[in-house]
Amino acid sequence: MLVLPILISLLSITGSLAVDVPPELFSELIPMKVLATFKSLPNPTQYPQYTDTSAGKWLFFSPDTWTSGFFPVTPYALNTRKALCTATPANGLGTADWVQLGRSASTGLIPLEVKNGVGHDVGFLSYPFVQELAIQKFATLLANRFSAIVGCTRSWDSSDPTDFQVIIDNMMNLEVLFHAETLTGNSTFREIAISHADTTIVNHIRPDGSTWHVIEYNSTTGGVIRKRTAQGYSDNSTWSRGQAWGIYGFATMFKYTGDTKYLDTSRRLATYFLDNLPSDGIVPWDFNAPLTPPPRPADSSAATIAANGLLLLAKSESSNVDSKKWSDAAIQLLNNITKLAWKPTWQSLLSNGTVNWPANNFLTGIVYGDYYYITAGNELVSMGLAKC
Repeated sequence: MLVLPILISLLSITGSLAVDVPPELFSELIPMKVLATFKSLPNPTQYPQYTDTSAGKWLFFSPDTWTSGFFPVTPYALNTRKALCTATPANGLGTADWVQLGRSASTGLIPLEVKNGVGHDVGFLSYPFVQELAIQKFATLLANRFSAIVGCTRSWDSSDPTDFQVIIDNMMNLEVLFHAETLTGNSTFREIAISHADTTIVNHIRPDGSTWHVIEYNSTTGGVIRKRTAQGYSDNSTWSRGQAWGIYGFATMFKYTGDTKYLDTSRRLATYFLDNLPSDGIVPWDFNAPLTPPPRPADSSAATIAANGLLLLAKSESSNVDSKKWSDAAIQLLNNITKLAWKPTWQSLLSNGTVNWPANNFLTGIVYGDYYYITAGNELVSMGLAKC
């Protein structure tokens, strides 16, 4: 039996037993698969983004791709787990020097500090470099995409220079600006992050707490031209991964600023997310996508991202009751998606990811879904809510 035969008990903040954490979160398969993927990286370097849909084999892409920071930061997450859990023959955490693996895997990203084609997603590219306190160049690239007229950093470039597109995902790239402020003392980085988040609250979030994926601004006036989707079911639907990015991104803004409007916003988005789950608790790729004709696929990556956002919300609450509400919800998401998507025979940890439904790319493993699955386990241990 490859999954560790242990019962990992969840303790609430108050110390009473609650929902059990899925033991797969701490399976020895996790370090085994990460190490195997590292050894299979092509030369010249390419990075895994998603798998095929049949055998679960990774497909590799150029470093100049928005997802390329996620695999190199994964060994750092395992190094954190090693510190939290200690290495044993059973958990496999002693099979590699995870920091050295992370550094080695990151080398293909170094040229992108100077020039890249990922736009606002330099924040994601910076993830492994945050571990080494070497993110200033990435932060500067993101800051250079800021428009004081619009109040945001531009997400996607457009052939029309007046078309200033901003996506909800960009909330997750703002953290690199706070790291840069800490390292340099330059408060402009913080001011840009705050402006972007404040503008996103005004224009990306609907009254019911759901989100639009894309807002198009006029770069000359700052006015909103259009609200639409690129990866969701329709312009008026709620793409689940975008909603998850928002939960996590606004909780992160509260972490760095202490401004309760960001905490309140994260709560609103989280409430919508949880209230609109189907009865089976599996996160759909879009909350408003029709059930018929079938299928309406899941998105395992939206589930793991949301779980991390909910755990950060739990850490942000002053009330034990509120904290437990979010942490219990995170664990339930992880339980549900583990039952559906844990795939021991695949190279990825999870299946049932929806990369991009409109592009017919779904039922795959996804590199960032796996990364956030690992970090969710780490957070549960560090919060005292799980045992390795």
